[in-house]
Amino acid sequence: MLTYVHVRAISPRAVRCFLTAGALCVPCFLGRSGMTWRKREGDGATPAGCFTLRRIMYRSDRIPMPQSHLPKRPITPADGWCEAPADRNYNRPVRLPYAAARESMARNDALYDVVVILSHNERPRIKGAGSAIFFHLEAARPTAGCVAVSLADMRKILALCGPRTRMIIGPSDRRKSPNPPAHGWRRS
Repeated sequence: MLTYVHVRAISPRAVRCFLTAGALCVPCFLGRSGMTWRKREGDGATPAGCFTLRRIMYRSDRIPMPQSHLPKRPITPADGWCEAPADRNYNRPVRLPYAAARESMARNDALYDVVVILSHNERPRIKGAGSAIFFHLEAARPTAGCVAVSLADMRKILALCGPRTRMIIGPSDRRKSPNPPAHGWRRS
């Protein structure tokens, strides 16, 4: 089992990055606004930091169960995620229909055919500090703030992950990358 999966960007504005999982290195997409150390609801940025891979949810009506040591369960039409900062269930799963702003996990597109729940803004939950930050499938474009890879790459990565695996999202390390971070990249 892997201890860490790394997502590295060469600049804070980069939306196309690389994810490394052991010896595996695959392309990935970040949020349309790049990466940030100060995530805010709706900013389109992927939060930098270290996050636990909590569980896998998948569309059993579309794909077979992914192989992984992470907990997993099928997505149902009643699965949603609360995105309303003022709601008591902000950044938590909810049952649909739900009155507050929410996202359906049973999407019509394939983005959430496999989705991994990350521990971003979990404990403590801070209102407005970002919700529904997931590791999911890509559609050849930036996300709304998540990390996304192809289905083939997701299957390879998840086979290497377990309950102790963490995702580190951050700038490239100058010592390990031939492409140093862009000038001005720093924690703000």
